[in-house]
Amino acid sequence: MSEEQQDEGQEQAVETEEVEAVVEGEIADAEVSANEDDPHLLLEDARNKADEHWNLYMRTQAEMDNLRKRAERDVQNAHKFGVEKLITELLPVVDSIEMGMAAADSSDEATARLVEGMEMTVKMFADALQKVGIVQIDPMGDVFNPEFHQAMSMVENPDAEPNTVMAVMQKGYVLNERLVRPAMVVVVKAPAAKEE
Repeated sequence: MSEEQQDEGQEQAVETEEVEAVVEGEIADAEVSANEDDPHLLLEDARNKADEHWNLYMRTQAEMDNLRKRAERDVQNAHKFGVEKLITELLPVVDSIEMGMAAADSSDEATARLVEGMEMTVKMFADALQKVGIVQIDPMGDVFNPEFHQAMSMVENPDAEPNTVMAVMQKGYVLNERLVRPAMVVVVKAPAAKEE
């Protein structure tokens, strides 16, 4: 089939579609004019349109309520958790100060005063964190809780209850009941059974 024949076939298809559209339009117009004469059909049509508009209004209203509630929730979360990024950046600084205090030799008077100053700084920082809703997790001696603790190792200890925290390597923090950083801990495990 040549290109001219293909073009003619396409033109005929387009003309056929146009004629069908005109005929369908005339039929629809005839149905509308027939419906205009019957008041019951007009009333039913008006009720259907009113129902459609009412349903659209109700859906729009519900969507607007959902948007408002979502916006309020987003603002509340921004107020509650807006400081989380800043806190995660500052926590390593506190950890370093605490490690420095633990490593300092407090037998020397000058070092003892330095350690005392560092302790006051850490206490001030902890108080400031508490004011913005951050609570420190120091689970020494508590039962291991995987929601707030991260086990770094497990050690057998016959003097302690199994599944309790034996040592805290790094304290954890919670912001408004959301975990910011888990406490890194050493957990006691049950002693292995001795072979006979």
